[in-house]
Amino acid sequence: MTKTVLVRVVLVAIVVVVLLLAAFWAVQRRLIYLPDPRPVPAAASVLPGVVTAEDVRLRTSDGLDLGAWYLRPVGREPAATVLVAGGNGGNRAGRAPLAAKLAQAGLAVLLLDYRGYGGNPGDPSEDGLALDVRAAHRFLTEDRHVPPGRLVYFGESLGSAVVTELALEHPPAGLLLRSPFVDLAAVGAEIYPYLPVRLLLRDRFPVKEQVARLRVPVVVVVGGRDSIVPPSQSREVAAAASARLVEIPGADHNDPVLLDGPELVEAVLSLVPR
Repeated sequence: MTKTVLVRVVLVAIVVVVLLLAAFWAVQRRLIYLPDPRPVPAAASVLPGVVTAEDVRLRTSDGLDLGAWYLRPVGREPAATVLVAGGNGGNRAGRAPLAAKLAQAGLAVLLLDYRGYGGNPGDPSEDGLALDVRAAHRFLTEDRHVPPGRLVYFGESLGSAVVTELALEHPPAGLLLRSPFVDLAAVGAEIYPYLPVRLLLRDRFPVKEQVARLRVPVVVVVGGRDSIVPPSQSREVAAAASARLVEIPGADHNDPVLLDGPELVEAVLSLVPR
């Protein structure tokens, strides 16, 4: 191979790499956020007779009107209210079984759908999700008059980052993080080990860094065989937060026991003020 040909091959390779990196930069949020954008049915039709279920609207500070579900136990005042921030996929209908079990255990629950999820307008991003969860917090504290001392945040996977960031500004009575990652780049590097993920990511979600600054009770729930968020990362988050760690041996990221299993429900209840 002549020197000229070699130079051309190297130049072509560089162009290909640059184009691939540019493509990743352009579409990265489509790889991070996997919403089910379809409108969800009415809350009462999904959970008829089990709990008091209400469709509510959340107004964000940038002008979006988001749908959410608000559930309460039947026939009694809730012991606390749980703000549930889901992961990067699906919509609030998939979290209905968890919300029903929490309500049956005596808690009120707000199931949040982010922008772009569950029929909501907008496109998800780190900054956008921060605005969405603040709209949920305002609804609970201003519209429903929930005292901060009776508010528990629940974050599922990506939602762990969302509620951790909220907790820095509005500390709750307790924080439940299910399958949290150290930061988005750390988990992205596990999925795309051949890409310079940390250099390319627009959204950061620095969970470990932020949770270390909190002074609220934290429980971390982790599946021992999580194939999406490495259990070692969840353990790092727990150590940084001085949290109680609840590890469920053999459980993968989306196994039923991590979606609404008894260990998960009990972990939430352990954070309810007595």
